[in-house]
Amino acid sequence: MFLRKNLRWLSAGFVLTFVSAFGQTWFISLFAGAIKAEHGLTDGSWGSLYTLATLSAAALMFWRGSLADTIALSRLAPAITGVFALAALGMALAQNVWVLGVALFLLRFCGQGMFSHMAMTAMGRWFQAQRGKAVSVANLGHPAGEIVVPLLTVLAIAIIGWRLSWAGVALILALGVAPLIWGLLRNDRTPQGHGQVTLATGLAGRQWTRQDAARHWLLPALLPILLTPGFISTVVFFHQVHIAEVKGWTLTAMAPGYSAFATTTVMAALAAGWAADRFGAQRLLTILLLPMGIGVALIGPAQQVAGWYLALGFIGMTQGTASALWGVLLPTAYGTKNLGAIRSLATTIMVISTAIGPGITGILIDRGIDFPTQSLWMGAWCIMLMVGCFVIDRKLTRELNAVPVR
Repeated sequence: MFLRKNLRWLSAGFVLTFVSAFGQTWFISLFAGAIKAEHGLTDGSWGSLYTLATLSAAALMFWRGSLADTIALSRLAPAITGVFALAALGMALAQNVWVLGVALFLLRFCGQGMFSHMAMTAMGRWFQAQRGKAVSVANLGHPAGEIVVPLLTVLAIAIIGWRLSWAGVALILALGVAPLIWGLLRNDRTPQGHGQVTLATGLAGRQWTRQDAARHWLLPALLPILLTPGFISTVVFFHQVHIAEVKGWTLTAMAPGYSAFATTTVMAALAAGWAADRFGAQRLLTILLLPMGIGVALIGPAQQVAGWYLALGFIGMTQGTASALWGVLLPTAYGTKNLGAIRSLATTIMVISTAIGPGITGILIDRGIDFPTQSLWMGAWCIMLMVGCFVIDRKLTRELNAVPVR
């Protein structure tokens, strides 16, 4: 009943998260070898360019993410899709590093940043009583993209080359995605589930601004928890070639790990969405990082490639839980009037984590600390953060119960 009744709006969220694939690290990395060869880049210069582009995208995300509060999604989403298409075209046509850098910057801003941001802001604003379910369904676009897009992209590169593949992405975005999104979003939606309320309030029955949220104890306390999942999942995939060399595995043998990751991400997202609606999103905090801590720590001692599958499966559990958690917790805590601005701050933090991770871990590898060794410390970090998550859960629960959310 829920899916059938809200199919149009949930489909819009799914499309946005699915299409964000074209700006994600794992997608761009499929072209890394060809790009480095074409532009004469080393691993270090390519990584530095990528980090700079991602950090610049995070800065723009912080500055302009509030557009989701002031511009109707029916106009904003197609416009961002147009910019996304231009970025893909820039990748196809880039003849120098400057154009390549600008194209990367726009890809990261649109895909890693705005597309997921718009989807989760919309779900948080459109849904109240069943917000967790809505966020979970919309977030299924991420694992769906991870399953479908890599194979098709590898085939496209092999058949038509990497530049024409990027041109194909531009055509898909401009001629397929933009009209589809406009069609799904051309009529706005009124939240349902609690009468005719259109704007849900947050803590203390108020609508929080981004400045108020930044000064409130919760957002600073959540900072390391926002950073950790993106940091760890990014570096695990970014350094998989290095892991293969250290372990004596092949990339072909490691490939099924993507399916394990995507499968557990879906299962965890659906379960977490239900649990967030039933018990409160803050209750998920204590267990959020446990699977990731176990998973990343397994990479260290793993001797057989099956250990890689198991590790990615555990990491996917945290990724799925996190996608549902943040989509529900932020509007619950801070209300929906300025949700775009507040979410843009959280999204910026998460994008920064994906930018700095490869650089930090890469430097440690250059200094003789291989990634399997680093993974043990990352696992310990996750377990340590669980103590802080428990404290946040208890304190936030008391504050949420103090004044009913209207």
